[in-house]
Amino acid sequence: METPVLLDAGVVSRCRRRVHLEHDPAMADTPRAPTDPAAQQRIDDARAHRRKVADKLARLHGAGWMEIPYDVPASARERATLSALKAGAAFVWGPQLPMDNDGGRRGGIDLLVRIATGYVPVLVVRHKTTDPGNGARTSPLTEPEPGGARVDPLRKVRPQPRDQLRLCHSVRMLQAAGYAADGRNFGGVIGLDADVVLWHDLDMPSWPGGRSALAEYDSRFADRIAVATAAARGATPLALPSRIVECRSCPWWPTCEAELLGARDVSLVLRGEDAASLRSIGVTTVDGLAALDLHNEPPVPFVGVAFTDAVLLARAWLRGMTIVRRREEIDVPRGDVELDVDMESFGDAGAYMWGCYLSGVDIGEQQGYREFSTWEPLPCTDEGRSFSEFWTWLAKVRVKVKARGLTFRAYCYNELAENRWMYSSVERFPDAPGMPKHEEVRAFIQSDEWVDIFGVVRDQFLCAKGKGLKVVAPAAGFSWRDPDAGGENSMRWYRDAVGMDGNPPDEAQKTRLIEYNEDDVRATHALREWMTSERIREIPYAGEL
Repeated sequence: METPVLLDAGVVSRCRRRVHLEHDPAMADTPRAPTDPAAQQRIDDARAHRRKVADKLARLHGAGWMEIPYDVPASARERATLSALKAGAAFVWGPQLPMDNDGGRRGGIDLLVRIATGYVPVLVVRHKTTDPGNGARTSPLTEPEPGGARVDPLRKVRPQPRDQLRLCHSVRMLQAAGYAADGRNFGGVIGLDADVVLWHDLDMPSWPGGRSALAEYDSRFADRIAVATAAARGATPLALPSRIVECRSCPWWPTCEAELLGARDVSLVLRGEDAASLRSIGVTTVDGLAALDLHNEPPVPFVGVAFTDAVLLARAWLRGMTIVRRREEIDVPRGDVELDVDMESFGDAGAYMWGCYLSGVDIGEQQGYREFSTWEPLPCTDEGRSFSEFWTWLAKVRVKVKARGLTFRAYCYNELAENRWMYSSVERFPDAPGMPKHEEVRAFIQSDEWVDIFGVVRDQFLCAKGKGLKVVAPAAGFSWRDPDAGGENSMRWYRDAVGMDGNPPDEAQKTRLIEYNEDDVRATHALREWMTSERIREIPYAGEL
């Protein structure tokens, strides 16, 4: 008898082609990209976070707590889980749920909590599940069950669709095993702060189209089962390669990239829905997209990019161009005194460095690079001190510029991150000496003194290979000193720099982070200088394509 395909919870959020490749016997020995060190660090951090939460819950619930060991085979874990459920354990940590051969499901969940009529699943994650606001339904860790949930006056739900889908997988497995609670289906999530349980009503029609989380899950899971089954049987594939955001970190990307390049697939230029729409009318290659007449009406609706831009991107890609001017003349706001700013953060834990590069007319402040930082492991109150020192110095520069009748501009690359942590610092550390008021920060952010270079690039250039600073700045001739420079790697460097894993703080990694930050602000400076120089005319103008 044929072995059934069994899928874990992750498949419903995973690329369909990846699901195919994972279940195609012919791909079993295909080389795959190694796990990125930063991604592995996130996995390790999540495991440590779950362990910390488990220990906290075990202390709170004592005799009612039962833990399934992780260091035994899955079959043994499943037997131990069944024994715990049959015995009516109040809390079961790390369960391996009974395989659902009929439904095609396998897997576990972080915690099962027994209520009057059965068990409800609880997920433990290392990301934020709520934001400041109100309306979320939460319960304290001392009462981690939906019956203890109340409308929280301080929290609103932060959308995390993947969390809900993982809970749905566990609900269906509990139902198949006969241990699910009766009535409406609920699932809980304990997030990064690990202070409450956020409860999701998985039957509530809160998803697009008025669907519930369970309905969305059932639809996605049925599709993934079909894809995996076709792959396992060697049937015609139900999922073909197409470049999406997930490709950047997928172990199967070398396989898919080779196939896409060989086919000159249209998704190499356009991702997602736009690529799918073009394929539906027979435009499957970059060449086909580039051949479309710009003066005609778009052959399909475009969502992620305008039709004209799509065609020009394809033409640029065929010529091997990284960047193309949208306009003949590039307009970049300039000032007599200029400051490039870049912030470094450690996930959601805080911002540990504000780096600055001052240039332009001499106003009596040392020009060049300086940084304001804290090297106490985040989260820490010293973060407030470092930000307030940065802000105080920034304010002093602005005052001196104004006193001399000069113009001032401060620049960043993609202001969302800097804006977030400026506002957050004010909110979290209001009593730090020199901390500005929220209104002061907002006035600066909304002024013409704060310029987002990413916005300039987005509006005035077409970028065939992405608009990230690490992609665009090299076109201006800039390069980073560290060949491994990047946000993901900086997370690992930071851990070492502050001794987060129990080791002594590593001064070499601290220096590495400062140099990385300095290069980032020098990159935006170099990019701006390049865009306002005659050298920019070396970049093709879109009208020429």
